[in-house]
Amino acid sequence: MALEKPYGDVPGTTVFDAEMARKGYHLNQFCMSLMKEENRKRFLADQRAYLDEWPMSEEQKLAVLARDYNRMIAAGGNIYFLSKMFATDGKSFQFAAGSMTGMTQEEYAEMMLKGGRSIEGNRYKGEKPNG
Repeated sequence: MALEKPYGDVPGTTVFDAEMARKGYHLNQFCMSLMKEENRKRFLADQRAYLDEWPMSEEQKLAVLARDYNRMIAAGGNIYFLSKMFATDGKSFQFAAGSMTGMTQEEYAEMMLKGGRSIEGNRYKGEKPNG
């Protein structure tokens, strides 16, 4: 049984805690395998066959095939491990972050250069503005 997570009510935030680490272990190990060139080549040649070598859930495999980074994070993926996958696809961290927020890479870069997201709508659900 999972412990109560006081950080569970931050909109749009998934905290990579021990529970998520266990859930995403094989997904994250798959991502780390992509550090080796021969594994990247094998993966890109037949993605499903390579994924089927890993004891990941079907949901995790489908998220990888769809390159749905938000789904992968919900399935226990850690962004620093997932970065190996988008690098394998020739994509930047900035591209991935933009896609995860529904923005283009350019829109995401512009938002970050202007100071990032507004706090409005991104507080703890029980937190009141200005106090």
